[in-house]
Amino acid sequence: MKSETRMISSVKIERKIMPEIILASGSRIRASLLENAGIEIRIVPSDLDERAVEAPLLESCAPVEDIAAVLAEAKALDVSGRESDSLIIGADQMLEFEGKRLTKPADMDAARRQLLVLSGKTHQLHSAVAVVRNGETMWRNVSSASLSMRELSPGFIGRYLADVGDEALSSVGGYQLEGRGIQLFDKIDGDYFTILGLPLLPLLAFLRDFGAIDG
Repeated sequence: MKSETRMISSVKIERKIMPEIILASGSRIRASLLENAGIEIRIVPSDLDERAVEAPLLESCAPVEDIAAVLAEAKALDVSGRESDSLIIGADQMLEFEGKRLTKPADMDAARRQLLVLSGKTHQLHSAVAVVRNGETMWRNVSSASLSMRELSPGFIGRYLADVGDEALSSVGGYQLEGRGIQLFDKIDGDYFTILGLPLLPLLAFLRDFGAIDG
């Protein structure tokens, strides 16, 4: 029987080396959004003094969404100075009510007062994201959403805050829309991810175009 030798040619598949993606934020929600989308990230929170950065912007009466954009970019630039070659994602969110900026409540009494002010009225959430590499800003985006709270009784607000506890202090507005905070609203106009603090769809589009994730 004649022996047969078969030559099997090896096909070399080259994979593009994608840059590491770093999230310059300690936000559990933002990290979960990226990880649930299948994006591998490393978390390196920024040490930026946000109040010092935003002070001159507040003095000049800069639009609230512009302040969010500046802070998101500044956070990414701060981490980029320590992490060369990586893509750094910086993000920030601000709440605007009747032309004024509201911040995270300092304590439960502040959260109660803030919810009483927002009750029955409409406010805006501005979520900004920036991507920086080696100290250069590659991309920026600001997305906004409009949220209308239903009329809330003082008794309901008290029970709501007792249920959610310190979670009310971890976000602007004193609520998390992905949890019991949804019960505070009767109308929402805007992207869900923007409300959670990260304009995810435009960010993913940029990462694909840049070649940082599989497209």
